[in-house]
Amino acid sequence: MSKGPILFDLETPSGPDAPDASVSPADAPPVPDLTDAPHTAPEGRAMRAAATLAAGKPSRLMRLFWSLLMTLLGIAISLAAWDFATGLIARAPLLGYGVTALICALIAVLLAIALRELSAFARLKRIDHLHRAAATALADDDLGAAREVTAGLVALYAGREDTAWGRSRLAEHSGDQFDAATLLTLTEDTLLAPLDAAAAREVEAAARQVAAVTALVPLALADVVAALTSNIRMIRRIAEIYGGRSGALGAWRLTRAVMTHLVATGAVAVGDDLIGAVAGGSVLSKISRRFGEGVVNGALTARVGVAAMEVCRPLPFSQGKRPSVRRLMTTALSGLFPTGK
Repeated sequence: MSKGPILFDLETPSGPDAPDASVSPADAPPVPDLTDAPHTAPEGRAMRAAATLAAGKPSRLMRLFWSLLMTLLGIAISLAAWDFATGLIARAPLLGYGVTALICALIAVLLAIALRELSAFARLKRIDHLHRAAATALADDDLGAAREVTAGLVALYAGREDTAWGRSRLAEHSGDQFDAATLLTLTEDTLLAPLDAAAAREVEAAARQVAAVTALVPLALADVVAALTSNIRMIRRIAEIYGGRSGALGAWRLTRAVMTHLVATGAVAVGDDLIGAVAGGSVLSKISRRFGEGVVNGALTARVGVAAMEVCRPLPFSQGKRPSVRRLMTTALSGLFPTGK
């Protein structure tokens, strides 16, 4: 064992493999930025996850499980409420009858909610019937069927102030139309134009909200939750604008129908056409990846909104009347993200 200090030779080694003493850390190449890699380009993951979640359909075994579970829970809660009310009547009659009245009121409210949901489904079915009838009338060039569709639309919007001008103008000029396409185009321009504008504003608001949350909130799954809730609310509002007045179950059914269609057709995939439509490749390369994700998620939300308008609208869009995702995103994200020159 050595005693005393130990000296280490720190001299720079010589030879062909010796490092160059003139190189400093400042001259070292920068660490590559992984966010610039092609495989990390904005993909709209939040909207794709929300669409997949909403479009997912449980298996038959899971549906049977939840049906049995909810049935058992309903029976157990009903029996517990009945025993509680009868036992309370036996101990304190006035208090027991008061609790029984509250239980009856709760049952009445639940029945009213159920009736409202059934009414919402009936209105959605009515709008879907008008949509199919209009498509058939256009395909067959059936003027009589087109007049029936127009009359059904006037009856559907009879009590709405925002369609009063359209209904009066349609009553003046509908008799001058002699083919189905012209009559339905007139109906679309006069009766549905203000509704289309209101629905487009709802799409723009939802796209703006989803884009902002994705870009500014770094919490995990927050963008997915925001995308799902914003899209459900947007679809419900669009249905209400077109006269659907969907309830909670109706809104979820519409959301599943829209998302299933988008997933099946691949419309939730991000391509160069979508990126170019919302911001342009040069702009996305200059802003952060988080902002890029926000732009793409907002664009996918706009695409969902356009699909919801097609589903909830009582008339199919005529040539050139379908809203453009580019136009909706230009209005929705104006001032929210940097724009290119």
